[in-house]
Amino acid sequence: MRIVLAAIHPYPSPQAVPLANAFLKAYLSSDAFLAEKVTVELSDFFVGQPIADALSAILAQQPDAVGISIYLWNIDMARELAAALRQVKPHLVIFAGGPEPTADPEGVLRDSVFDFLILGEGERPFAEAMAALSSGKGVAGINGIASVQSGKVAGSRSRPVEILDHVPSPYLAGIIDPENYGGVLWQISRGCGFACDYCFDSQGMRGVRRFPMERVRAELDFFAKKGVAQVFVIDSTFNQDMKRAKEILRLIATVAPRIHFHFEVRSEFIDAEMARLFARISCSLQIGLQSMHPQVHKSVNRVFNPEQFSQKVRLLNDAGAIFGFDLIYGLPGDTLEGFLASMDFALRHYPNHLDIFPLAVLPGTALAAKADTLRLRHLKTPPYTLQSAPGFPPRAMIDAADAAMACDIFYSRGKAVAWFNSLLAPLKRSPSSFLIAFRRWLNGAKGESVTESGLSDQDIHRLQRAFIVHIYAGKHLLKLLPAALDQIDYHFYYAAALLAVAPKLPSRRDLERLNLLDEPLILSASARLAKFNYDISDLLDAGEIDLKSFTGHFRPRDSYAVIYPRGNEVFTESLDESFFILLGSLDGVSSPRRIASTLHIPPEEAGSLLKYFAAEGIIHR
Repeated sequence: MRIVLAAIHPYPSPQAVPLANAFLKAYLSSDAFLAEKVTVELSDFFVGQPIADALSAILAQQPDAVGISIYLWNIDMARELAAALRQVKPHLVIFAGGPEPTADPEGVLRDSVFDFLILGEGERPFAEAMAALSSGKGVAGINGIASVQSGKVAGSRSRPVEILDHVPSPYLAGIIDPENYGGVLWQISRGCGFACDYCFDSQGMRGVRRFPMERVRAELDFFAKKGVAQVFVIDSTFNQDMKRAKEILRLIATVAPRIHFHFEVRSEFIDAEMARLFARISCSLQIGLQSMHPQVHKSVNRVFNPEQFSQKVRLLNDAGAIFGFDLIYGLPGDTLEGFLASMDFALRHYPNHLDIFPLAVLPGTALAAKADTLRLRHLKTPPYTLQSAPGFPPRAMIDAADAAMACDIFYSRGKAVAWFNSLLAPLKRSPSSFLIAFRRWLNGAKGESVTESGLSDQDIHRLQRAFIVHIYAGKHLLKLLPAALDQIDYHFYYAAALLAVAPKLPSRRDLERLNLLDEPLILSASARLAKFNYDISDLLDAGEIDLKSFTGHFRPRDSYAVIYPRGNEVFTESLDESFFILLGSLDGVSSPRRIASTLHIPPEEAGSLLKYFAAEGIIHR
């Protein structure tokens, strides 16, 4: 019997990894008897991909059954694909699993062609269902399977696997080869120790089950040997078990120092030691702030202490760890003014980015069960977005979405964390009012239809500069403007260099063989040439500057620099104007000797500098 498990990802990304389906295949394959009877193949698709292409890819594998993982972002395409399969192969067994079927089996089965659904964690019910089908039996009565019986949906969730040692690793079993993907999803525990009303993670079984540390070590070693670039840890709260989290962080520093990790963490479980361990490795943390108001947290069964939160985040900032926050607008008891205050609170803590979402009233959650009582008007189909609440009328939802978009563009995509608060200080404006003003200005500059996804990084950099010029001029702060623009420019070039792939450096023997003055040279694609209004050394020494104090102590003076990656770091090299022009003039055709001559740079000096630039990976043939 041949089974195809189809994953429909939202879009190509390092997170587009079919981990859930791979777990099903790994679990079934661990049963030697069943593995002889059933062959499982994995297929990856993307939302928006032509249904005909997905249909052809699945049918080419001649399946006897097809399972589709359904999430809120892909349910429409999943239904369409299932209907197309049914039309072409009427007797094909078609089933689905995932968060949407688990949360709303009646809704998923309604007017669909699915023969049955897998509810909750799927390993056990999937294996039992495939065993039944391969023996010519039906799946009715299997725990964790839902289907339509006598016109009604029958079935319930099965109990999850209590001891995770029994669930094989899809990576160590060879089900997923990381070389085929831009990153990996890593699950080192299941379940959630909290019960937030708006979240589905704790449904079915309270508490956290953890994979053994031996497996964690083995998978980490496997990722390192495979040269994985990014690992997304998908645990609900990575650091709830503080001792175990610290052990894993130390292991990462030893085994996989070149891999970048993404963690979901809670602030209350951070101490100074953990902050230092996060800062030691290449990683970014996502912290679910949601709101700054304790009463809003209480309304959704959460507890929040603003003072404690600030203290914990200060530990991350002091250690130099990279982190971002989540905010939700439209939570019960919140208002537009309260949400904007939460945005101000968040941005004053220097997050690397701020991800802002409207409340989604997800089926199967405690919040959905009391939505009518709370007078939460929301979409009844995915993405279940809130439309209005007593404290959040429709106009407030639109205004909050505008503020969120402004923050996405100007702050998060604009990589403004290093200079945002210092540039706001002379304006004496709150972060939210500044961003709302930016949104209004942007509507005039680009039109109301502008979106974050429609702007390149260069577009955003130009918009940041233009808006700062506009708003500083309006506040008679033109004296501060050159230093403000230097801050924006430096960090734009720094971020570009940080994200660039560092070139392979030439060996000493390679350099000795080259006559660099007569070689056709070009500037490396990873290097950035930049001109500043103030001395670059003064700007770097000042760190996060007080614009009024800085401009009072230093006079404007044109300066030049090259900003470039080397290894895992970014370097800034101050340049004389003539060397700046020399580097910018390298075009792979003109002789560096001739360019240097026109700039009145002696050949010996030019040759020595070119050798240094080549050794640093700033230039190459």
